[in-house]
Amino acid sequence: MGSFPDISTNIGEYVKDFVGFLDRSLEGFFQFIFFITSRMINSIDDFLVWLPWWLFILIIIGLGWYFKSIWSGLLFGVFIFLIGTFGLWEDMMTTIAIITFAVIICLIIGIPLGVWMAFSKGFSSVMRPLLDAMQTMPSFVYLIPAIFFFGLGNVSAIFATLIYALPPVIRLTELAIRGVDKEVVESALSFGSSKFQMLRKVQLPQAMPTIMTGVNQTTMMALAMVVIASMVGAKGLGEQVLVSINRIDIALGFEAGISIVFLAIIIDRITNGIAGKFQRVKGELE
Repeated sequence: MGSFPDISTNIGEYVKDFVGFLDRSLEGFFQFIFFITSRMINSIDDFLVWLPWWLFILIIIGLGWYFKSIWSGLLFGVFIFLIGTFGLWEDMMTTIAIITFAVIICLIIGIPLGVWMAFSKGFSSVMRPLLDAMQTMPSFVYLIPAIFFFGLGNVSAIFATLIYALPPVIRLTELAIRGVDKEVVESALSFGSSKFQMLRKVQLPQAMPTIMTGVNQTTMMALAMVVIASMVGAKGLGEQVLVSINRIDIALGFEAGISIVFLAIIIDRITNGIAGKFQRVKGELE
């Protein structure tokens, strides 16, 4: 029985050469991205750390009250207070800074791509396999190019998080735009609206609840990368979990882990509350 031909080495070499070519050809671009990203993350982190702890807790309570209920707001405030008592306040702020920046970039890239996919079946056909690959590829794989292009640190964490967390907002934006009532669209066109006016004044407002669901999913996936990203030098709560694993420190592992859970609950409930607000506004308009 003949042996199966082995071409894995050649393919691997081609990929290695291509990545090396990108690194050499776009070195200035990657350095620029590194500089901008690191400055933005540090600025957000410094601002959050500068805020008095009691003011930050009041802001969280206010957000919870406005988007959910007063009891939810108070519970969120207790969660944040507990994280502070664990001695993880600055780590929490770093984690929030990384997630905030990653989600903002995901929305800046993802929503326009989702709109484009909704208007172009050809582009959608090209993007869907790429999104499938991004969602099914093991998240640890994203750390390899991140380290190669940006070295260890928070910038690599942002790069890996972007690839992992971007697909939901793209998919749900496309789904939301395609799901807008055709009669509403035809009515807007009959009144002489251009495609851009129709998108801005009709389709996006109607699609916003579903888009916000995509924002929620993207944010939660970005938070899920916190611990994994710590393996490439990302700071924050994920780093503390990694330290606890290396030291077999059950106490630190529990405190850092439950802190991530608290953040996940707060972010999930608030973003769901925002989506609910848009849904109620949409219902009133209808």
